[in-house]
Amino acid sequence: MTAGRSLWRSRAALGLALTAALALSGCASNDATAPKATAAAASGGSGLNEPDVNGDGKVVIGVLSPGDINDRGYYESFVDSADAFAKEKGWTVIKRGSVPASDALSAARALCQQHVDMVALAASELKAAIPASEEPVCAKTAWYVPSSANIDQTPRIMLSSDNPNQSMLAAGYAAGLKMKAGGYTKAGFVTGIKADFSVLGAKAFLAGIREVVPKATLVSTYTGDFNDSAKAKEAIQAQISQGAKVIYPYLGGATDAAAQVANASGVLTLTPGTDRCASTSPKFDISVIFSPGDYFRAALEDFAKDDLKMGTPRVWQLGVDPYPTVKICKGQGDEDQQLAEFMKKIGNKEIDPEAEVKRLG
Repeated sequence: MTAGRSLWRSRAALGLALTAALALSGCASNDATAPKATAAAASGGSGLNEPDVNGDGKVVIGVLSPGDINDRGYYESFVDSADAFAKEKGWTVIKRGSVPASDALSAARALCQQHVDMVALAASELKAAIPASEEPVCAKTAWYVPSSANIDQTPRIMLSSDNPNQSMLAAGYAAGLKMKAGGYTKAGFVTGIKADFSVLGAKAFLAGIREVVPKATLVSTYTGDFNDSAKAKEAIQAQISQGAKVIYPYLGGATDAAAQVANASGVLTLTPGTDRCASTSPKFDISVIFSPGDYFRAALEDFAKDDLKMGTPRVWQLGVDPYPTVKICKGQGDEDQQLAEFMKKIGNKEIDPEAEVKRLG
């Protein structure tokens, strides 16, 4: 996942404390826990036999997260996927949340010392852990790493990534279908900090809307905080006052509060990453699905089949893979079909998302 996908950090509730041994090891310095490298470890050959990589008769998945694994959002979706799949398979999950980047390497080594078969990083902020994959202590482990532009592919890890332009363009297209049906021409985009990923996300969203409603306009608000509900509600209300009929709360912990304000005024809303079409309080009209948990579960399915390849990037494609995807919660007429055809065209490269964002965003 991109660094921008760390929006959904703060929501609240679920969790598991890590064992005392792992907690204590996180306090040790990286140098203190560093083993001597061997030629075999440095060679890059994995020699994996998935899923019981270390051959001890059981499968253990170790998860390290830089964020709160009880956030009911981005990070919790990651550990929930591991827990659910592990339960189906009779596997064990060891997990640790709120890991500082400075502790990532020693925390990864501690997981390997507990004989995990996989080390999974929940986000690229913990990239400092990756050198452990080349060390003897982690020689018999597979590695799952969400990709970012600042992470290099190495022989002992699998990088998982997607193209945010694809999902954001499709999100806009779905919103455009709803706007066209309602005769609307103005949409809103409320997010936190003003950074490259959030600015580009707004542009891709607008480009998607204009695929359907060419004269549509978008008002964007940057509150400076993905989790401040008061600021988000104020921004949503201001956009409603300006005539926005569809608003994308591209937020973290403030998502639900923002959506509730939109619901109260009959304004349509979208989700930032997860499928919440079944939610009734708040209600969402479009689910934009690029949850890290969905990608991780698909990777675990490959791992169970001895088909998770180290040293190879996995780029998830909208219109080809199950995720990312966009879903209209209650499609009317042929809206679902039109959206499916649009995503399929992205998948088979009939539509170039980058070119469309440049042309229409």
